[in-house]
Amino acid sequence: MPTDTTSTGASSGSRALEHPARADIRLTDVLHALADPMRLRIVRTLAAAEDELNCADIPLPVSKSTCTHHFRVLREHGVIQQLYRGTAKMNRLRRADLEDLFPGLIDGVLRAADLQARRLGED
Repeated sequence: MPTDTTSTGASSGSRALEHPARADIRLTDVLHALADPMRLRIVRTLAAAEDELNCADIPLPVSKSTCTHHFRVLREHGVIQQLYRGTAKMNRLRRADLEDLFPGLIDGVLRAADLQARRLGED
């Protein structure tokens, strides 16, 4: 699958992360990524943020390696974009890409997740 490589370009040794090109994002992959409660929590947090967030800004009740796995799944399935700013790995929701490909999907999922969280007393 062709990928876009995002890099800060700060130096020749800067780290780059691969992301699927918009045209390569598939609905089944996005739905798979969103089906996990921890990944859905990450997406809800990013959607509510006004700016990019560092991985550490999104507290999850799992180990660091499990957090890394969840962020990687979201990135590889086209749900989030990750880039390095210095030593921090910053994250943002690929809302525009997802909205263009699957109109209303992200807003509908976020709305449903908020309703569920309120119903279950998780918020």
